[in-house]
Amino acid sequence: MRISGMICFIFLMSGMPVFAQLDAGAQKNEISLAAFLERVKTGNLGYAAEKFNVSIARAEVLGAKVFPDPELSFGLEDVGERRMKMGYAFNSGLSYNLELGGKRKARISIAERQAELSELMLSDYFRNLQAEAAIAFLEVQTQQDLLKVKMSSYEKMKQLSTADSIRFRLGAITAVDARQSRLEAASQLNEVFQQEADWRTALAGLNQISGTADDKSGNPAADLLAFDREFKLQELIVSALNQRADLQAAIKNRELSQGMLQLAKANRLADLGISAGVTASSVVANSVAPTPSSGSFTLGMTIPLKFSNRNKGALISAAYQADQTVVQYRETELQIQTEVTQAYFNYLATSKQVKQFSSGMLEDAREVRDGKIYSYKRGETSLLEVLNAQRTFNEVQQNYLETLKNNAVALVGLEKAAGIWDLNL
Repeated sequence: MRISGMICFIFLMSGMPVFAQLDAGAQKNEISLAAFLERVKTGNLGYAAEKFNVSIARAEVLGAKVFPDPELSFGLEDVGERRMKMGYAFNSGLSYNLELGGKRKARISIAERQAELSELMLSDYFRNLQAEAAIAFLEVQTQQDLLKVKMSSYEKMKQLSTADSIRFRLGAITAVDARQSRLEAASQLNEVFQQEADWRTALAGLNQISGTADDKSGNPAADLLAFDREFKLQELIVSALNQRADLQAAIKNRELSQGMLQLAKANRLADLGISAGVTASSVVANSVAPTPSSGSFTLGMTIPLKFSNRNKGALISAAYQADQTVVQYRETELQIQTEVTQAYFNYLATSKQVKQFSSGMLEDAREVRDGKIYSYKRGETSLLEVLNAQRTFNEVQQNYLETLKNNAVALVGLEKAAGIWDLNL
């Protein structure tokens, strides 16, 4: 029994330098939320890929400005009667398709609207990315704080286990109590190891979202209590309707559908084909009808017969698409109002929960735990009561940190929904 107790004691004591290293690692290379979001803006690979959509759309605007290419033709005529000396004829021509009805203007307008839409979609992508990055940042901060809580709890229980080992040798407590305190300390050590893994796992996700290598993004340094704001619901809704990029994109999409309708109307107008040609004939030297060399110039025009205009399918489809975007805009507007309202009440609820903890729950749990330990050392209470008080204190601390994180996440969601951002912490 003594050998077993000594092995467990050595095992518990060996955790001390490990925890010191973990705590030192958590404190070095700290980064604020504002600095981290700036790093995400410049380093996130998904955002970098989305930027190409804007460049592609701008290039397509240049492509829409291109005029139709003219056509140059050449020909040689030989009747094949060499014996009759009929001669040869050379001809060349230039033709051009003249677009009417403002087709080119409509194509340019559509391309420009699409480029503007791409920019708005990029802005909305970053709005979501910014919120996702902030939540990942808060998750790492919470896991880091939970690690400190569990390390502190373990240190408390390890001290109690060390004291119980001495008290057992002095005959003040039974072997069962001494063994129970050692087992509890070992159990909490396992929780610390698992919490360390959770922290490092969350940190790896943070590195990925910032586009940096492992352990290069820094450790979050944020005060979760600082995520406290006061808002008015109606002001948030107005802000969202004015600021949200997805609503602006819905407006731009409506303008784009109108441009598509104009292009469909323009495509129903016939284009003119203009052509010019030159023909040069050589000398006809036969004895029946000798003809000197000659040249001629031709100018012509072609007008397509638009029998296809009897089918108005493309025009009707474009008109329906224009009507559809109007409904989609209204749907987006209503969706935004709903998102803001839901996020607002969610934030209020979590704020009330934080205040509930601030009313004395943490202090009460700590005092109960410390009181039970004091009574246990005096022999006035059992070890089981101490362990229950310790577990209650741990649960309260963990619930408090989770509530703080939920409140901060709710604030991030509210500002994301409202299209604002002032979390430069």
